[in-house]
Amino acid sequence: MLTEWGGIVHAHPAYGVGLALIVAISVTAVVLGLRRRVRPGGPRLAGRIALAVAGTAVVGGFAWARPHTAVEPALAAMQSDSAVTVTETATRIVLEPNAEQNGTALFFQPGALVDARAYAAVLRPVAESGHTVVIPKQPMGIAFLALGALDGARDDFPEIDGWVVGGHSLGGTVASMEADETDDAATSPALGLLLFASYPAGDISGTLTVPVMSISGTQDGLATPAKIEASKPDLPADTEYVVIDGGSHAQFGAYGPQAGDNTPTISNDDAREQISTAAVDFLESL
Repeated sequence: MLTEWGGIVHAHPAYGVGLALIVAISVTAVVLGLRRRVRPGGPRLAGRIALAVAGTAVVGGFAWARPHTAVEPALAAMQSDSAVTVTETATRIVLEPNAEQNGTALFFQPGALVDARAYAAVLRPVAESGHTVVIPKQPMGIAFLALGALDGARDDFPEIDGWVVGGHSLGGTVASMEADETDDAATSPALGLLLFASYPAGDISGTLTVPVMSISGTQDGLATPAKIEASKPDLPADTEYVVIDGGSHAQFGAYGPQAGDNTPTISNDDAREQISTAAVDFLESL
């Protein structure tokens, strides 16, 4: 867990609460272990065994939930400059253009267990083109635990006319649900769905009424080309598909290699430029 300390420090507060829980359980176990000896089979021994099992489960859960920490160039993209103001809070990252803003913004759900900062570089061009970008920090790095984050952004940015809802991997799956639920909202509706190496969990081809762009990579080992192809009937017939030749799953962010992914055959810079350009073009088309 400590090897991903940057991802924990910049994560949703749920990570900190969980770490405090681990420390509390560990200290309690040590204190009980230092107390007087108990007879084998006694109730206190059973209690200590149960505590040890609970502690192991909690530690194991957090080991599994260890975030993929953002790396360069995402960290550099987190700095404000004359073009974009970057604001980071405990629950979200916002990239706002300093010039005249377009009324359409992007709400982007990170992939599972990925540091929200990891998408700063690939999404910064969207902000530079005049569109506010909001990236939620998901509790425990799971998009399904951040289902209310879009509503929070809609409330906090009343000046935004409408939102493109997007996401990477599992974040895109949740984004599909959010876009489908808000495409007919009276105010600040979803105006589009942007998928990064992702696809919906079910068939929304007959209910989603806004444009969709799906960007995927031929070297993706997780959202494989076969899975993207198989999911096409679940999306509207006019969905636009952009394929990054040689692109991998992890190249949709900047957080290092990912287990289960394939080796890309293009550079990170090349993949990021193609993904960013497609995303900007999609928002500009709405």
